[in-house]
Amino acid sequence: MLKVGIVGARGMSTVMGFGENPDSEVTAVCDLDEGVSRSLADRLGVRPYRVFEDMLGADIDAVVIATPMQCHVPQALKALEAGKHVMSEVTAGVTVDELWWLKEAVEGSGRVYFFAENYCYIPENQMVRSMVAQGAFGEVYYAEGEYLHDIRSLAKYPDGRDSWRRHWQLERRGNFYPTHSLGPIMQWFGDDRVAEVSCFGTGPVMIPGRRGDDTSVTVCRTAKGRLIRLRLDCVSDRPHNMAYYSLQGTEGAYESERGFGDAKKVWIRDGREGGAFWEPLDKYRDRFMPERYLRPEERHAKAGHGGGDFYIVDDFVDACLGRSRPAIDVYDGIEWTCVALLSQASAEAGGKAMAMPDFRG
Repeated sequence: MLKVGIVGARGMSTVMGFGENPDSEVTAVCDLDEGVSRSLADRLGVRPYRVFEDMLGADIDAVVIATPMQCHVPQALKALEAGKHVMSEVTAGVTVDELWWLKEAVEGSGRVYFFAENYCYIPENQMVRSMVAQGAFGEVYYAEGEYLHDIRSLAKYPDGRDSWRRHWQLERRGNFYPTHSLGPIMQWFGDDRVAEVSCFGTGPVMIPGRRGDDTSVTVCRTAKGRLIRLRLDCVSDRPHNMAYYSLQGTEGAYESERGFGDAKKVWIRDGREGGAFWEPLDKYRDRFMPERYLRPEERHAKAGHGGGDFYIVDDFVDACLGRSRPAIDVYDGIEWTCVALLSQASAEAGGKAMAMPDFRG
């Protein structure tokens, strides 16, 4: 039985998954806010902790890190040093040095590090991945991802103090939060990696005087010459669209919905002559959707991201128990995160292309 400790209230999104997994259980929770930790602990019937190191000393095998992003690497390093497996929320870290430290710590620990990019587990993203793998789109060579989500209301805590998001997100240039957009695309691209990053930003428009870009557009060139365009906007007045994707291949294309009645759609050549016309993605569901998404159990239907919050927990538990390799490992996590850091440097340098370090070497 895998005993799990959760640090950070956001980690409660995984509780249902661990509770339903027959090989795991949550036995400890930790939060700096004692009221929050006690409330969560009472709800789950487990022991609360305020100090992270105290929880690491408890009888647990693994840790879910769901704290603010600047805490992810320091806490992951302490957990790995204590012999615990780690599932970390996004992003993996906030500096390039941190990413190197994380890589070296995981490699030397013998423990599992799982990067919890749950957008990879959205059913339609898994379906498109299956379609790519089975050649439905031919050779894929271009993709887009957008994360449009106004978080200005999260820049302050209820008591009026600046929240961590102001410094680590809204005051950062470039794309500070790329992994929801990039992760599924990189899984569609298979054994490829980002080689180069270039970014342009609008600067502050909605909130004059700050440093961050209202909208940034980041272009990634992969080692195999594919192109990826990412857009991030977390302050503009507009409806949210936090999971837009498109994909282009030699034999087909995919676009997710833009909103206002739009739907996920594909064009597949499939030997047909004449013009190209969109069809609903759902038309191909039975043919390409992975089995576990085709016939979800009732518990999956209640989880977030179309059941993805269950499947990511199942994959983490399987990796910790030695049944499989991490579906999203430390190298994925640090490379996808490094796109954020390179985009910031590129935006500051007027869009200059920045080379991705080879973290796998």
